[in-house]
Amino acid sequence: MGDVCSLDSSLNFANRQGSARNITVKVQFMNGEDPSNAMPVIFGKSSCAEYSKEAYTAVVYHNRSPDLHDEVKIKLPASLTDHHHILFTFYHVSCQQKQNTPLETPVGYTWIPMLQNGRLRTGHFCLPVSLEKPPQSYSVLSPDVPLPGMKWVDNHRGVFNVEVVAASTIHTQDQYLDKFFALVHALDEHMFPVRIGDMRIMENNLEAELKSSIAALNSSQLEPVVHFLHLLLDKLVLLMVRPPVIAGQIVNLGQASFEVMASIVNRLHKYLDTSQDMHGRNSLLSSYIHYVFRLPNVDPNSPSPGPGGLGGSVHYATMARSAVRPASLNLNRSRSLSNSNPDISGTPTSPDDEVRSIIGSKGLDRSNSWVDTMGCKSAPWGTSPGSTSDAKQAMERSGNRMSSHTESASFLQTLTGRLPTKKLFHEELALQWVVSSGCVREGALQQAWFFFELMVKSIIHHLYFTDRLESPRRHRFPERFMDDITALVSTIAGDIISRFQKDLELVERLNTSLAFFLNDLLSVMDRGFVFTLIKTYWKQVSTKLFALQNPTLESLRLDFLRIICSHEHYVTLNLPFSLLTPPASPSPSVSSATSQSSGFSTHVQDQKIANMFELSVPFREQHYLAGLVLTELAVILDPEADGSVPWMFGLHKKVISVVHNLLSSHDSDPRYADPEVKARVALLYLPLIGIVMETLPQLHDFTESHNQWGRPGTEEQEAEGMISQTVAMAIAGTSVPQMSRPSSFLLNPQATRQHGSFSAESSRSLLICLLWVLKNADEMVLQKWFTDLSVSQLNRLLDLLYLCVSCFEYKGKKAFERMNSLTFKKSKDMKAKLEEAILGSIGARQEMVRRSRGQLERSPSGSAFGSQENLRWRKDMTHWRQTSEKMDKTRAELEHEAIIDGNLATEANLIILDTLEIIVQTVSVTESKESILGGVLKVLLHSMACNQSALYLQHCFATQRALVSKFPELLFEEETEQCADLCLRLLRNCSSSISTIRAHASASLYLLMRQNFEIGNNFARVKMQVTMSLSSLVGTSQNFNEDFLRRSLKTILTYAEEDLELRETTFPDQVQDLVFNLHMILSDTVKMKEHQEDPEMLIDLMFRIAKGYQTSPDLRLTWLQNMAGKHSERNNHAEAAQCLVHSAALVAEYLSMLEDRKYLPVGCVTFQNISSNVLEESAVSDDVVSPDEEGICSGKYFTEAGLVGLLEQAAASFSMAGMYEAVNEVYKVLIPVHEANRDAKKLATIHGKLQEAFGKIVHQDGKRMFGTYFRVGFYGSKLGDLDEQEYVYKEPAITKLAEISHRLEGFYGERFGEDQVEVIKDSNPVDKCKLDPNKAFIQITYVEPYFDTYEMKDRITYFDKNYNLRRFVYCTPFTLDGRAHGDLHEQYKRKTILTTSHAFPYIKTRINIIHKEEIISTPIEVAIEDMQKKTQELAFATHQDPSDAKMLQMVLQGSVGTTVNQGPLEVAQVFLSEIPSDPKLYRHHNKLRLCFKDFTKRCEDALRKNKSLIGPDQKEYQRELERNYHRLKEALQPLINRKIPQLYKPVLQVNYHRDSFSRVSLRKLDL
Repeated sequence: MGDVCSLDSSLNFANRQGSARNITVKVQFMNGEDPSNAMPVIFGKSSCAEYSKEAYTAVVYHNRSPDLHDEVKIKLPASLTDHHHILFTFYHVSCQQKQNTPLETPVGYTWIPMLQNGRLRTGHFCLPVSLEKPPQSYSVLSPDVPLPGMKWVDNHRGVFNVEVVAASTIHTQDQYLDKFFALVHALDEHMFPVRIGDMRIMENNLEAELKSSIAALNSSQLEPVVHFLHLLLDKLVLLMVRPPVIAGQIVNLGQASFEVMASIVNRLHKYLDTSQDMHGRNSLLSSYIHYVFRLPNVDPNSPSPGPGGLGGSVHYATMARSAVRPASLNLNRSRSLSNSNPDISGTPTSPDDEVRSIIGSKGLDRSNSWVDTMGCKSAPWGTSPGSTSDAKQAMERSGNRMSSHTESASFLQTLTGRLPTKKLFHEELALQWVVSSGCVREGALQQAWFFFELMVKSIIHHLYFTDRLESPRRHRFPERFMDDITALVSTIAGDIISRFQKDLELVERLNTSLAFFLNDLLSVMDRGFVFTLIKTYWKQVSTKLFALQNPTLESLRLDFLRIICSHEHYVTLNLPFSLLTPPASPSPSVSSATSQSSGFSTHVQDQKIANMFELSVPFREQHYLAGLVLTELAVILDPEADGSVPWMFGLHKKVISVVHNLLSSHDSDPRYADPEVKARVALLYLPLIGIVMETLPQLHDFTESHNQWGRPGTEEQEAEGMISQTVAMAIAGTSVPQMSRPSSFLLNPQATRQHGSFSAESSRSLLICLLWVLKNADEMVLQKWFTDLSVSQLNRLLDLLYLCVSCFEYKGKKAFERMNSLTFKKSKDMKAKLEEAILGSIGARQEMVRRSRGQLERSPSGSAFGSQENLRWRKDMTHWRQTSEKMDKTRAELEHEAIIDGNLATEANLIILDTLEIIVQTVSVTESKESILGGVLKVLLHSMACNQSALYLQHCFATQRALVSKFPELLFEEETEQCADLCLRLLRNCSSSISTIRAHASASLYLLMRQNFEIGNNFARVKMQVTMSLSSLVGTSQNFNEDFLRRSLKTILTYAEEDLELRETTFPDQVQDLVFNLHMILSDTVKMKEHQEDPEMLIDLMFRIAKGYQTSPDLRLTWLQNMAGKHSERNNHAEAAQCLVHSAALVAEYLSMLEDRKYLPVGCVTFQNISSNVLEESAVSDDVVSPDEEGICSGKYFTEAGLVGLLEQAAASFSMAGMYEAVNEVYKVLIPVHEANRDAKKLATIHGKLQEAFGKIVHQDGKRMFGTYFRVGFYGSKLGDLDEQEYVYKEPAITKLAEISHRLEGFYGERFGEDQVEVIKDSNPVDKCKLDPNKAFIQITYVEPYFDTYEMKDRITYFDKNYNLRRFVYCTPFTLDGRAHGDLHEQYKRKTILTTSHAFPYIKTRINIIHKEEIISTPIEVAIEDMQKKTQELAFATHQDPSDAKMLQMVLQGSVGTTVNQGPLEVAQVFLSEIPSDPKLYRHHNKLRLCFKDFTKRCEDALRKNKSLIGPDQKEYQRELERNYHRLKEALQPLINRKIPQLYKPVLQVNYHRDSFSRVSLRKLDL
């Protein structure tokens, strides 16, 4: 930038004689004293030329002391001399021009010299003005100097005020900076004495001045420091590297320079805290390091500008530590130099050496111009040179390290003033830093990054310019520099651990800076040396951690490790050789030497394999960094650690992400794209597999999302163990085969989790890392390792794979949309998600190419990702910009995410499948294969059960077929449950809409049957399992496609027909039977589909199917459970409980055939008390299968534990239904089982639940409600199967007639059309002939349970009266002439008693009516019933406890109130006023009379009771009631007292003549 001066002024000419009123000032910038020396550097006004030679101020009229507000801008020349000055000429301007007088008259002159002692003059000036032209050579003086023989305005006082402001990038305008730069310049130019201001500094006191000027830099203003920062730092670096020679002495300014550097850097950070990057680095300083900093460097061709100055040629250190030190140089070295004491002297080299070294430096271009002359401390001194050229090189390059002043000044004179010492900046910097202390050291620590980066840049420049980048690293640096670095790292590590609690922010910065520094050193220094530095740090932190377990410190160490491991050659640094026997390690460790000599015995080989998979000493020695990373992972995730674990807990995510990021970067690194190379990289992470296996119990349980009931949470559920779990699933509508999903994926479901588990995100990342290693590791190595693993370890690995399947299951787009709407995940999570996804899908293509088992070639289309594989690394393409923290994702993003997720799912599952194959190959030759293969099968089936891509399923089926054909006995003899599961999975895929999947599934299913047949000429097991699977599929699956399944069945039939080998056997026929049977089930299910919305019809169909399976207990059980599930969904808990009781009875029936145990129920009979319907489960028909037969009763329920589980669930459902008495009955069956097993815990639980149940019975007395019952009749051919069917429906308690009527009318109206359905409003018998044949009619009547008198003595409680109900009654009033209602004497009533086929509650909510009987009551019988009912009401209201006055008064009002028509009095008058003529009615007459007698008695009791209850305000009301009562009593008196005499005659004629032969028969006398 050109420098600019601006002027602002005022003037006082008041005391000047003569006319000086209208004053203007001419301003000129002069480079000499002649008027022609005016320079065209004044910026012109807007309409003038760009630059002019002069500028005038505005005139203030008639003012002798005007204030001038003109600003004049001057462009300063780059190089100013003492002659440059600004000249001001003052003019008087004539306003009225007279003749011969000029317009302007000069009235004064003054000037400002621009330079004073080399400094630019700026600021306020108050200048005297001379009346005459200044004399010769005035420009070097200031006008303040009284020049002889000159006249001045106002006696040489200052009358002209002017301000000069400079905007300059050349002149610092800061005295401290100026002084420093002047002194340094003087040294450079070797010009003494130096003038600074008024001071003249001689050479002898230059040293002190220089030191003080360096110290004074701290006082300079910040703005000029910022402006001149780069220059300032360059000069300080120069002073450090090349100490000046002053008066024959070398002055060591390293320490002073380092101190001031540290303080400047800190000032900048403190005040410019806004301009920092993400690492907290000041942008000015980082740009200085990046763009400006170079080692002080001069072209070697040009001679030194001055003797002893700083400008001589600069030498850089060489890369090699010279192994040979020439003897001639040893003579010069009078004393060995210390690397930490700057005051110990050495001897400078001779000029000849120096000249030779300059010529010997390889090129004469700038880049190579500096050659170091540095000795090496460690070199053996007397060694003979290995070769002449070596010796020569060493001679050229060797020198010594000079620090303070030399021993003899006289010797210096022979050096012609040349600079004796050329230090290397990085070495000097390291030295100064190590020896610094106090606030200097603190300052350096605060901004350690700056010094570290400077050091690294210096090292790299030095290596580059001396062409040493090719030389061996071990010889690049002198040992004392290495010592300094070691000391530095060690002390900084000490600072980190001692201060992290007090000053965390500083320590975090320091830790990061140190890590980046070591990362950089790995690129330039000997790696072994840098590893020792890392080890130093590590040891110090570990020691501290051991003493003080602190997550912050651990977190710092993780950050450190993460940065170190981000090195571009991280993989190479880890020496990734295939076995732990590298081909001569570049830095041979003890271990690698021993392992190489160990020969090839197999035992050693095994040990080596084991070492590769464990964090063994050899592993950690060879793969140093990877060893550190994995050790950290193991320590932080270790579940077995002692109490120290909880403090580690927050670090899980951090350490997992370190590993995850490392693997992500390897995966996307084009250098490692080749599979063989990737395998080598994966070797570094083999111990990860073991570490993740150890953490299995802590991982997030992704399988939980699969079983609706989740894990047993409460104690009682836990007590029920796994069965309750699976029963629960059954209720939820999943099938028996599906049950084989373990309640937890752990080997031992009871294993409690220590310290809670990891988050889902961390677990997912960890599993991704595991899969990456499994995918890329060498198969042979894995196989060898699997061979060494124990059965339990292999099973643990399988559990881990099982978990992976659940973790990476494809959730589908809907799930993403749901997530998107529920949670606005921050973009950070998105980034992690993307990385995970990419990590998997990148390899998908090679994966596909690699696998082509059988005839299956994988099509690349499997990777829907296409060209976007490297999405994460091509930032321009990424759909999710990291910055945009958008809340909602666009449709495209969601689609994209779903694609990624799908690819990841496929990739993950293919890796799992590969691993399973390796495991199978490994164990197929060992003895323990059964237990392992079962686990393999479990994982395989689990993966089939999850959402999978077509690509994966094809391979999965191929593997499954291979497994079954290799080990058929596994499936048909040991893992029978797995067989059931497999059948279900295959059938489900047989109904897939994708033809290739159908083809594979059909082939697998057919081969399964065939294999089973070949084992025993019968495939009963598969047959039954397939039938069961189909049933459960039908019962549970919503999106099940019957048409596709039929096609698959046809394929299977075709296979059977064309199978030449088995054509002669019964196999094809058996297949045909099976397929036929399956078609039948399908047809039933189609009906079920139709009736999906009609819950009653649906349950009826399921009931029918279950009945069809009466001979196949397993299938009946499945369907009973499906029904239980449906009932639970609709909250029909009583019915669900009944289904479970029926299931338990069925199991009991078959168990009693299998084993005779006294404490087990003997069969259905035991369950009679729970429900009378249970007997239908008894296995007594002819075609009952024996449970011993192959494949029958093989489900897990046909065991004692299964039975217990079913009963527990039944009890739970009864409890939910509020039927606590039934709970008791269920437990009566259960208690003996637990007693026999001495299971006190379960018994305690049961008795606790019983106590709860009975407590509720007491507590809820009078408040319990069970169900409401309706008779529903269906009429009309439109209704199909339902036509002329009558049912009793059980509806929830307090359902009104209108509700059920509305529900059924609405439902059937929707089905047939609203105008096609009609509800018959009365309950009279329906005559179908009178109904419209084109309509559907429904008749609904409210019914009540009906009990005979003898039953009432057993049915005492509310529960008794509402349980095991088979008979119901409803009444219809009628008169003989057809009307419903008439007068009292003609009112008849029809009672209809219905009997159902089963008792309520049953496994259905509607039961067929099988019997109907009608009883007709005559008018007098109707009257008797009414009176009895009224009397009961009165009695109830009177004896109610607590009393209810309102209720009592209501009943009384209805009984004795006069206004009631058809009231008691009228009834009495109609029926009792005269004795009936028909003797048959005598008894009724008498019964009614007695009813009235009882009635009046009850009224009296009620009145008495009411009297005791009312307050004074109701006395009148009471009297009124009493009056009414007496009136009623009087009216009834004659009617009640009239007896029918005939009734009181003897009934029998007494015959006293007894004849033994002729007995008079007892009979009623006809009177």
